[in-house]
Amino acid sequence: MEEGIWRVSADASLQAVLEDPACPPLLARVLGTVHSWQVRNETTVNRTLKSSRLMPCWTAALIALDAVVTVEGEDGSEEVALESLVRRRKKGNTTSVHICRRENTRWGDAHVGRTSSDEPIVAAYAVVWGTDGTVDDARIVLSGASSEPVWVADAANGLVGRRLDGESLSDVVSAVVDEVEPVGDYLGSETYRRAMAGVLTRRALEACLRQEEDDG
Repeated sequence: MEEGIWRVSADASLQAVLEDPACPPLLARVLGTVHSWQVRNETTVNRTLKSSRLMPCWTAALIALDAVVTVEGEDGSEEVALESLVRRRKKGNTTSVHICRRENTRWGDAHVGRTSSDEPIVAAYAVVWGTDGTVDDARIVLSGASSEPVWVADAANGLVGRRLDGESLSDVVSAVVDEVEPVGDYLGSETYRRAMAGVLTRRALEACLRQEEDDG
């Protein structure tokens, strides 16, 4: 691992990622609780990045951690935000993924599914960075809450400059519910998915708050 940076080859299997001692805890949690050993062993990082529909929760967790990818294109290699790649704003061959380790990072996740082994119907991933109790940056990423497999909620910007507390959480949750554009199917109606987006966002942010209180 480079100084302050966790980097993984796009050719690595998800099982290798999980076994990496330096793997960020949020990623390890997602890989260990949603996908089987066989699936992890047979699936490469690059394969998941080519289609966020394949493993949306893993991709959402990466984006929540502000992951950056190295992309080889016609004009050479460059580093771009994974979010840009997922939203098809950037094309090219991905060779690696990296996450900068930032101080005072809090994270949380929450999901709902038919069973614990199924891909979640709706899931929320929150990462908050802050100093002296004030939020400097925050990201909330959801799956199953829009027409896209992975949805980055702009509502997280409402936390910046505020304390992570009951009032700020409620404001952000309300903003997420207003922002998402779910599409109903046999697993859950539009109304259900919208409601779960709010409930799970709150739970993910509450996990961030608990980490902050435990470290305080």
